[in-house]
Amino acid sequence: MTSFVAACVQMRTGRNPLENLDICEALVKEAAAEGAGYVQTPEMTNVLERSRRAQLAASSFEDNDPFLKRLVALAYELNIWIHIGSLAIRLEGDKLANRSFLISPQGEITARYDKIHMFDVDLPNGESWRESESYTAGAVAPVVDMGVAQLGMAICYDIRQPALFRAQSKAGAQVLTAPAAFTKQTGQAHWHVLQRARAIENGAFVITAAQGGTHEDGRQTYGHSLMIDPWGKVFAELDHDDPGVLLGEIDMKRVDEARRRIPAIANAREFSVARVSLGGEMVS
Repeated sequence: MTSFVAACVQMRTGRNPLENLDICEALVKEAAAEGAGYVQTPEMTNVLERSRRAQLAASSFEDNDPFLKRLVALAYELNIWIHIGSLAIRLEGDKLANRSFLISPQGEITARYDKIHMFDVDLPNGESWRESESYTAGAVAPVVDMGVAQLGMAICYDIRQPALFRAQSKAGAQVLTAPAAFTKQTGQAHWHVLQRARAIENGAFVITAAQGGTHEDGRQTYGHSLMIDPWGKVFAELDHDDPGVLLGEIDMKRVDEARRRIPAIANAREFSVARVSLGGEMVS
């Protein structure tokens, strides 16, 4: 088998994890009923809350997280891969992990990924975000053997760090992912071009499930869950910010074709960067 049907579950996650879980489960079941063998949910699938204290209170440790437990059982029940874009997971010391999970059709957690790059920004419209105040950053970006494909795991703001996706592609990744809760403002400006650029640079599929709309905590996210082919073409999109399911066929032969046509990874060379002064002297 060289292809599979993928699905993105687009959500508008609120403050109540159990209500979000019911919505997520229904959408995952809808995707599976449509033939998806791999279903991805967005970043912060379980809870979106601006208040650090409220986010902590609504989150659980991994061992007893009800969201994770039910989706593990659901993957086994439906015989599909479920890629939880991320959950807010409690850590010791009143910190959180923004943690993604890849669950196999056997109901096993195959891989975990803690978001590496923290969204610490002040936007022109007055929005200010300091993820590093609540979340502990990860340090390892996995590439997972799913049998039919090698899948790289990343989250949202990571999409602005092309070195991460190039490293995963050099390690064998054919499908890249960045499940997201992109702000509406930055999404309108950069969402499509960033996804397409990562696909083109690496000759890889990019699959991104997104949060969309106005959430209970007041934030606005962009939606527009996407699938990009290895030539950089958007071949599937939810062209709105409402909850829903996006389906697309992932044909691995298109990865091989794109990398033969433009062998950017094979042609990459190691190099150093030198700073040069106005006088033409090398600066150490």
